[in-house]
Amino acid sequence: MNWISEFVTPKIKALMEKKGEHENGEVLWLKCNGCNRMVYIKELNENNNVCIHCNHHFPLPAERRFSIMFDDGEFSNVEIVQIKDDPLKFRDSKKYVDRLKDARKKTKLEDACSIGSGMIEGRPAVIFVMDFSFMGGSMGLSVGKSFCKAVQLAMNREAAFITFTASGGARMQEGMFSLMQMASTVACLTMLKEKHLPFINVLTHPTTGGVLASFAMLGDINIAEPKAVIGFAGARVIEKTLKQTLPDNFQKSEFLMDHGMIDLVLERKKSKKQSEQSLSC
Repeated sequence: MNWISEFVTPKIKALMEKKGEHENGEVLWLKCNGCNRMVYIKELNENNNVCIHCNHHFPLPAERRFSIMFDDGEFSNVEIVQIKDDPLKFRDSKKYVDRLKDARKKTKLEDACSIGSGMIEGRPAVIFVMDFSFMGGSMGLSVGKSFCKAVQLAMNREAAFITFTASGGARMQEGMFSLMQMASTVACLTMLKEKHLPFINVLTHPTTGGVLASFAMLGDINIAEPKAVIGFAGARVIEKTLKQTLPDNFQKSEFLMDHGMIDLVLERKKSKKQSEQSLSC
């Protein structure tokens, strides 16, 4: 028996895990992925989930997005479209229905998106937010149809349509049904454009795969949060294909802006002000 690996190491790990907790088990501190410093969660929440030391942008739940963006934090939650779970009876190492149950229990969400409706600077707006914590923000039938529902609501209200994307791409467990959502979301945006209503997309970390290849880059204005990873295929796949070494900041939002792929890199605290300016144009 190796007493270091079997006894000492687990004890040290347990001690380190408890160090950031209150007596009641509540987590008080979080390690920043940007600067590796410990961040007090209360301060992080007060700063809209942005590190006070290095400006690293942590994920932000939909409810917080809505309260930040809409006037006086007032908005209406719009129910997303719910479809029959597991249309293909898919199973890999685990049943798809079980993965959905686990994701819903963990996130308290029905699927990887939320819809909010309200006013921004006195103008009607509909906001569609994706959540990476729900199965990597993957787009399946529910997400695609909910996107179209949000676009239709924007057209009915003659409102601006704003999205916050965070996704690993199409949901593989739904196969072709998932890929079809790429076409349907683009078709909905075509109708929105015909109504001469604005579409503003904010790309957050990460936005990749089928979501990027469909609606995420079709905004009248495309904005990205700092240092967000934005791309279709992974950097390692591209390096192997091209047989070239890619720049260190390849697929980061700043790199994409320098190369004309997006219009603006914007800190989270400035997102509402920029949206107000865009809607007033």
